Amino acid sequence: MKIGLVGYQGSGKSTLFHWLTEIEPDLSAAHSGQSAMATIQDERIEQLCTIYEPKKITRASLEIFDTPGLSRTHEGSAARLASIREAGCLVIVVAAFGDHDPAADLSSFEDDLLIADLEIMTGRLERLRESVKKPRPNRDEQIKELEALEPLHALLENGERLHDVELTPEQEKATRSFQLLTEKPRLLIINSKDEQQEAGRYEGLAPEGVPLVAINIALELELEQMEEAERQEFCQEMGIVREDRDALVRRIMEASGQMLFFTAGEKEVRSWIHRRGGTAVEAAGQIHTDLARGFIRAETMQCEDLVRLGSEREVKAENLMRREHKEYVIQDGDVITIQHNA
Repeated sequence: MKIGLVGYQGSGKSTLFHWLTEIEPDLSAAHSGQSAMATIQDERIEQLCTIYEPKKITRASLEIFDTPGLSRTHEGSAARLASIREAGCLVIVVAAFGDHDPAADLSSFEDDLLIADLEIMTGRLERLRESVKKPRPNRDEQIKELEALEPLHALLENGERLHDVELTPEQEKATRSFQLLTEKPRLLIINSKDEQQEAGRYEGLAPEGVPLVAINIALELELEQMEEAERQEFCQEMGIVREDRDALVRRIMEASGQMLFFTAGEKEVRSWIHRRGGTAVEAAGQIHTDLARGFIRAETMQCEDLVRLGSEREVKAENLMRREHKEYVIQDGDVITIQHNA
């Protein structure tokens, strides 16, 4: 799943991209956007490696896409936001330093998202309204689509996010191809220049249900680029408690509705990103399409149980190894082995 970093010009999102991915922003991509991977560090990988001593370790990664910065005049915003319609989650970066008003910027940015979605939905509704005036073989289907979209269009006009709306099956079908921005999960990052962040100062800014993190992004990047001894000395002298970059990457993953499962053995220990609510057969398909095609069952245990007991043998002895069917919903921390027909 792609994660879209979005925000106004000068918000610090490209600096955040640099810090999360350790890849310098490409100035030539300023108008098109830039992608790089952020590795998801998880202590459970190390714990599994202690048990299996694998020849290879593979950690899951998130694709981070740094979008072109938007103008606060809204000019060209809809076109630039089109580049992240395929993103599964938005990380909104808001500046809280200098003359920037984070509350005003966030409200304005929400308007940008609404306007971009309204443009797409309005265009579709206009075409449908014209089309249903004439007899056509698919006229009944178009009427159903029109009836599904009109209430959602009204909600957008009233400034409501569709992520907070429970869509009917007909509405889900009608909007699937739009990849609406207001329907996507999001995480809000307040970029403050304070040396010590107090997220509580900004709690009222985030819409209900949207996680918020306050960071001095430029300081974190500067500290990351120091030598270890110099960094420790500087932080000690200035009384700085660093933000945990790895924890932020995991929080972004969680905000996007994803989690980790593991495969483990002497050849390789590997973490995999999987959507919450995803099934065992879907997980098998991530590992290899042949596993999904020939799926018989998934042998499943919790990483916590395996680490606590020290071996698969002990997990089985405690009856904590489960045999699950293809519709089993994968849980965060599952260690799975797929049994399949060749």
